[in-house]
Amino acid sequence: MDAVLTGLATGFSVALDPFNLFLVLAGCFAGTLIGALPGLGPINGVAILLPIAYGLGFGPESALILLAGIYYGAEYGGRISSILLNVPGDASAVMTTLDGNPMARNGEAGRALSLSAIASFVGGTFAVVLLSLFAPTLATFAVTFSPADYVALMVFAFASLASLVGKNVVKTLLGATIGLMLATIGIDANTGVPRYTFGIPDILAGIDFLIVVVGLFGMAELLTLVEQQVSGKLKSLPLDNSFVRMADLAKCKWTIVRSSIIGFFIGVLPGTGASVASAVAYGTEKRIADDGSTFGTGNPRGLAAPESANNAAAGGAMVPMLTLGIPGSGTTAILLGALLMFNIQPGPMLFSQNPEVAWGLIASMYIGNVALLIINLPLVGIFARMLTIPQHYLTPLIAILAFIGIYTIVGNPFDLLLITLLGIFGWFLRKMDFSLAPVILGFVLGSLFENNLRRALSISGGDWTILVADYKSIVLYALSVLVVLAPIWLARRARRMAAGPVSSSKGI
Repeated sequence: MDAVLTGLATGFSVALDPFNLFLVLAGCFAGTLIGALPGLGPINGVAILLPIAYGLGFGPESALILLAGIYYGAEYGGRISSILLNVPGDASAVMTTLDGNPMARNGEAGRALSLSAIASFVGGTFAVVLLSLFAPTLATFAVTFSPADYVALMVFAFASLASLVGKNVVKTLLGATIGLMLATIGIDANTGVPRYTFGIPDILAGIDFLIVVVGLFGMAELLTLVEQQVSGKLKSLPLDNSFVRMADLAKCKWTIVRSSIIGFFIGVLPGTGASVASAVAYGTEKRIADDGSTFGTGNPRGLAAPESANNAAAGGAMVPMLTLGIPGSGTTAILLGALLMFNIQPGPMLFSQNPEVAWGLIASMYIGNVALLIINLPLVGIFARMLTIPQHYLTPLIAILAFIGIYTIVGNPFDLLLITLLGIFGWFLRKMDFSLAPVILGFVLGSLFENNLRRALSISGGDWTILVADYKSIVLYALSVLVVLAPIWLARRARRMAAGPVSSSKGI
């Protein structure tokens, strides 16, 4: 503990330097704006601004503080377009749309934005505290996860997926299967054989996540607005001066705590990321909530769970990056590259050889979380007033954001056609009463599942028993069975208990 306090004292002396403090605030504000733009997200924001941070001659600690501020700010900003426009900024924000956007449509945009800001603050701060206290120990545990253990983790995530939307499990599983199919498009990494490309060279490298999420969410939302406008059913969204209430915080407090814990520990595992954390946290909360049937209709707990989980996962992903030199997510991979550009080697010796870098970054994360809360809460009303824009103006705005965002990042005209086709497909799925969240999560988790399954079988020479050879895998499979069967058992038990008094009264 003494070493932690000494390290934090060193870190705050670095982070509270006026120039570094300015960089924290600037990074958080810029990250919020970047995250609010559909399709950009934290990984692109950090990647775009990395050359600027390096080219201006910043020291390594200053550059990393700026980039980390952008990272955290973008995680916060991603909720804005998710809640207001139903267009997630990145994979981790997909779950936010399920209850955040219904709240906005019910005239509670301010309440949703402020609740998500507070949940994000708690999740992020919780993660930084655990990062300070247990980083080396947690990193040592995380590195013991084998490819087979990751396969079990993905199975657990898919099992959690079964309760994400509504009461139609079949449509949920079909949606996840569609996502898995989209994930297989492209050249097989092992054999070099094209899969489902149909001779189209532009998709030989697969379909980028941004294309899928902007197409299925952004363009599908646009087509829905156009359909409502043509049919005369387009209504202006209600807007009031709602703000998060103490009753909301009291109701969501344990949701935020549980989801922060889930998010942090999943974030520590290299390669999983905030998308898995938010999905598992949402599914877990829906199962244990007494009002779980209202999730997806604007339940505050359904918003607080993914928001606290994805920010906690962002902090957890820093653990393997700083202590082992293993990036926990795509964004931390860029941060790792930034350290290497400054000839600083992340790993077990980082905290002793470059304490000003490691502890300065951690201290800046404490400051950044507070700064983001201070920046975002006063702006809730301004963000919410986006809904006062007439929707016949909002429709082309969504189209402009989608097309410019995709073309700026990807730079391929074919992808503009692709997001249009995916938008039509997403619109069709919505007409068939499918939720699009399982499709996106199936797409994200599919690549992780396939890659780790291939690695595990390569290690074992094709022996499938490797998938159940470790206690961690067995525990995760057991939990997967539990989360699928427990709700069924509880529902039957509830029906029996409800039928019991009726039966006995009839007997009398």
